[in-house]
Amino acid sequence: MRYELYYWPTIQGRGEFIRLALEEAGCEYEDVARRTGRGSGVHRLMRMLAGRDAGDLPFAPPILKAGPRVLAQTANILYFLGTRHGLAPRQERLRLWTQQLQLTIGDFVDEVHDTHHPIASGLYYEEQKPEARRRTRNFLDDRLPKYLDYFERVLARNPRGGNWLAGARMTYADLSMFQVLVGLGYAFPTTMRRAGPRYRRLEALRRAVEARPRIHAYLQSDRRLPFSEEGIFRHYRQLEAGR
Repeated sequence: MRYELYYWPTIQGRGEFIRLALEEAGCEYEDVARRTGRGSGVHRLMRMLAGRDAGDLPFAPPILKAGPRVLAQTANILYFLGTRHGLAPRQERLRLWTQQLQLTIGDFVDEVHDTHHPIASGLYYEEQKPEARRRTRNFLDDRLPKYLDYFERVLARNPRGGNWLAGARMTYADLSMFQVLVGLGYAFPTTMRRAGPRYRRLEALRRAVEARPRIHAYLQSDRRLPFSEEGIFRHYRQLEAGR
């Protein structure tokens, strides 16, 4: 099946979690907005779907079109792709565990985003700088260690061992964790560099995903958009000042 991914053309954002799964699975897909160079493809799709049954109506991108199916929500799309392309465990218990981990990663990503947009997404970062500094201090001092400690424990307690979060094989949750780790390294380089020795298992996961042949090729290609100050993971030096 050839997939169509609808997301904004200039940022990684939440669409990147979907791209990583599509790339690792070797799927044929079209990144529609990037092909046209505009985000209008997303709006066209949503207008088209507005007249259809409510079961097909997405709230916002990322949106994946898979034949007649139209799917939204990052974790939902990843569950769909994972179960069809070997990126999710076969056992129901482990499939649900993988999805639980993905949903927790989604919570983590939301908190990263809110460091630079603590008041409202509709306001520019420059309109909420004092609040962003306060929110970031709390995130780096309290929330970030809680999340990283949790995922480090998950890796340590995986009875199958290895570098993966759920079972003996890599899943879409590992790909998403990789994206979070490299994104944090971009956004908060000083904090993550100092925290590195404490999270050896997470670092091993990051390296293991990066070394996957298809992922490595993707990261070296122009399909991989760079991090920037328009996406989820943003580096504002003043937010990490004094650490």
